[in-house]
Amino acid sequence: MNFLTIGHRGIMGVEPENTLRSFVAAEQAGLDMIELDLRLSKDGDLVVMHDATVDRTTNGTGPVAGLTLAELRALDAGRDERVPLFEEVLDAVGTPLQAEIKDTAAARALAEVIERRELAGRVEVSSFHEDAIAEVTRLVPEVSTALIAARYGTDVVHRATRSGASTVCLDVRRLTLEIVERARKADLRIIGWVVNTQDQLRLVRALQLDGATTDYPQIKVTGRFTA
Repeated sequence: MNFLTIGHRGIMGVEPENTLRSFVAAEQAGLDMIELDLRLSKDGDLVVMHDATVDRTTNGTGPVAGLTLAELRALDAGRDERVPLFEEVLDAVGTPLQAEIKDTAAARALAEVIERRELAGRVEVSSFHEDAIAEVTRLVPEVSTALIAARYGTDVVHRATRSGASTVCLDVRRLTLEIVERARKADLRIIGWVVNTQDQLRLVRALQLDGATTDYPQIKVTGRFTA
């Protein structure tokens, strides 16, 4: 079985998260997929940003949704990087992407880009929100989707299938064999996050997960040999 290694916001343990610099570094490190986060600017542009505000990751303040693209672009996102547009990431790297959306408005904007640029085979859409996953599935039925969960039990399997997701991305701190077995019975792919230590890597390999999201590119090398 091919074990996927997914770069978390690029490789945020090494480079400024969710920047072109981080995504290019993840691709150069040979990671199989790159995870990123999408929000809408005040003027409706699809930008790459995890938090609802820019305070933590830039030298600015305020909500992403309250700032125009021009205002976002004026900020330093770390090491003189700018806040990127999603389409800039598509042009900067060729690695498959897992795009996390924060709400249904971002889902609709992402679906438009996926259709216009014929990205269904390259972009997997993920979200903590079932309604956002369901909206993407409705708009672009051919795209793969993933439900993310941090606080969950065996109910996460039903939630994923109900929303149309084919993958569950689960916090490794709550993973149990029962949840894994139920997900397998539902034909769901399982990704563990965030896997940054050898102990965490041994766990996801012992549970025979399909892959791991990581902040560090070294997991790509060690993941092949950890049982």
